[in-house]
Amino acid sequence: MNQKIDTTTKIAAKKKSKSILIGSIVAFIIAITPYLFYVYNYFPNVPTYDFGLFIYESKFNLSIYNTAWLLTGKLIPLILLILWFFTCKHWWYHVILIPIAMFAFQIFSIIVDDTEIVDVAEIYWLIPIMLVITPFVYFIRVKLFDKHVLGIDLEAMDAELKQYKEKERMQKEKEEEAKKL
Repeated sequence: MNQKIDTTTKIAAKKKSKSILIGSIVAFIIAITPYLFYVYNYFPNVPTYDFGLFIYESKFNLSIYNTAWLLTGKLIPLILLILWFFTCKHWWYHVILIPIAMFAFQIFSIIVDDTEIVDVAEIYWLIPIMLVITPFVYFIRVKLFDKHVLGIDLEAMDAELKQYKEKERMQKEKEEEAKKL
């Protein structure tokens, strides 16, 4: 009996220590975001830069410094939104995917298509994502509103309907047996 209590206590302690570790990592990332934002200051103000593995040429911005500034301005909010998405305990957390997708498309546009202005066509890429996520979140909201505000328990209603249908089926079977006799 004592051995079961010891193993249960050890498992609970491991879960708590894992939770503290993950929470510490999240807090550390959030705390260093202002410093990460200013990383662009370490890039030169030149149109081409050799990163060692590849050479990047900034065509539209004409400066690696400007491109790094744009990237950090998009990357830091993306990191914070991703952390928020994975740590949020509210019913509406799926909506956070919309700004996450927006920043991801903007970063992709900065890196891949460095020939035009950023933040112009990304909204058109977001529309399909919004068309999927918005009804999904609204459906969750309706179910929660019905259950907690109006007191309508859909599962209880389904169970009652099943009982009613079963009762009708049994009654029809009895009537058919009575007709046969």
